[in-house]
Amino acid sequence: MSNRKALVTGGSKGIGAGIVRKLASIGYDIVFSYGQHQEDALELCRQLHDEYGVQCDCFQASLDIPGEGEKLFNKAVDKLGGLDLMVNNAGVTIMESIIDLTEKNLDYMINLNFRNYLLMAHFSIKYMAQHGIKGSVISITSSRSQRAYPGDAVYGGIKAGLNRAIESIALDAAPYGIRVNNVAPGAIRIRTQEEIKAMGKNVPTNFWDELGERIPLERSGLPEDIANAVAFLASDEASYITGVTLRVDGGLILPGMPEVISDETSARMWGYVKKSF
Repeated sequence: MSNRKALVTGGSKGIGAGIVRKLASIGYDIVFSYGQHQEDALELCRQLHDEYGVQCDCFQASLDIPGEGEKLFNKAVDKLGGLDLMVNNAGVTIMESIIDLTEKNLDYMINLNFRNYLLMAHFSIKYMAQHGIKGSVISITSSRSQRAYPGDAVYGGIKAGLNRAIESIALDAAPYGIRVNNVAPGAIRIRTQEEIKAMGKNVPTNFWDELGERIPLERSGLPEDIANAVAFLASDEASYITGVTLRVDGGLILPGMPEVISDETSARMWGYVKKSF
């Protein structure tokens, strides 16, 4: 029996690399795209081939540019000889107050984070339907789609739009046995402290640990947490699940405004209560 075949956008680093590694570990042949980090992408392919014996190829693609997504899709299907799973992951997070909003960033995020996701779903579902493949399309959104923060009107709004869009897409795809779902990450350790500082952000040395203390499950997430959710939704165990957004955030957005203010709750930003037994 041949391996299942997956295309993952933005697979060279962070959440995307976690997804690619997980899919390879369960026997998928994979094509993934990368934006700029060619050496990282090629090294990841080499590792996956050596560790799991699967086929792995990567292609550069600037998916905010019209036409690039279709080129990537055609190359991936040709290389893999088919497609069972499409994972939309490539994206960018730009925080910008509405007062400082720039059309450049607005257009960039709409093209990359929304328009391209819908087009890749279109290419994938059409291909699967034409070839009788009961496959799966999974897109990575964000817990910001369900909770508002300052400066994320565009980013959060796009992610909320994706949550709604896949509900209709799931209805379009269902008659062909194709399932369509989202995974919405919370705070995920996608960059090291060094990488964050290289971006010009002044953050504490133990940033991820401090942030984790303010999350109900008391840790920041890992790319593996999102990868496990993707693997589940793509599996036969989830064969009766379509049109849903699965939030994977450790309970990050559940509490809202803390009801009780104390030294502990102010540090965690929610009504923290922990009994001793």
